[in-house]
Amino acid sequence: MTTEERDFSSTMRKMWKLIAADFEEQKETPYLFPANTSDELLVKFPPTIIIESEFDIFLTEACRFATRLRRMGRLLELVVFPGEDHTSYSLPWCSGFTLYQDVMQKIIKRIHSQSYSTVN
Repeated sequence: MTTEERDFSSTMRKMWKLIAADFEEQKETPYLFPANTSDELLVKFPPTIIIESEFDIFLTEACRFATRLRRMGRLLELVVFPGEDHTSYSLPWCSGFTLYQDVMQKIIKRIHSQSYSTVN
């Protein structure tokens, strides 16, 4: 556990309890924590894109998950927006929103060009 994860663990636990119907019963489920997904299920994932921000409290967990996906051949892309926080790319008035849109358009174009070249 990183220092940041430890510092935010109390807050995060409260948030997970709000999300889960029964936190104690669900705390090991991959539905609440995708990083808990078994390797057997992970290999069945579709190609996956993970988007994160440099100063997001989920960055470490997302990078660990991306590493597992990469090992299983399921990671399509890991994008980390430098200098941004958790919400900076998700809301139109936030600083990273335009950057997010540009990056996603490039990823989508690359996916489409690879798909078409594979089919033809």
